[in-house]
Amino acid sequence: MDAELVERAVRGDRGAFGLLVERHYDFVHAVAWRWSGNISDAEDIAQDVCVRLGSAIRGFRGTSRFRTWLYTLTLNAARDHRRRQARDARNLHAYAADPAALAGAAAEEQDRQEALWAAVRALPGKQCDAVLLVYAEGLSHAAAADVLGCSEATVSWHVHEARKRLKTLLGKEAV
Repeated sequence: MDAELVERAVRGDRGAFGLLVERHYDFVHAVAWRWSGNISDAEDIAQDVCVRLGSAIRGFRGTSRFRTWLYTLTLNAARDHRRRQARDARNLHAYAADPAALAGAAAEEQDRQEALWAAVRALPGKQCDAVLLVYAEGLSHAAAADVLGCSEATVSWHVHEARKRLKTLLGKEAV
């Protein structure tokens, strides 16, 4: 069904485009939340992706799955958002996880999870991206490689290096 909607949207069908946005908005928002760490930034990023999608859809060539392409678009929007925040000096500390998303967890476990994801978001860019795609999004190393535009071995290396760095930052029991 997505393939048909994408094809129609590429040709300029606004109805098909609207259905694509409606169908994938929750996915984009969830990815944005995991990348940004808070609900307000996730909403900004998701809206930015929807705006970008309007012009970018015509450039979609179908060489990858639509969802993989959408991951890449969302990842780029999240990176741009993070750079804008750093440039504006509005939020220079590590991103904290949204408490509403973790409401059911025990307070101690919630604190541990928040510290872990904040540390992940503080990793160098490619390590952070690889960890979020593999562990937060549940992608295989091969699928993450498609999104990041690199080899599967490179994703594996970034994940390995990130784990080493996180063990140092958080202590061996945290990772």
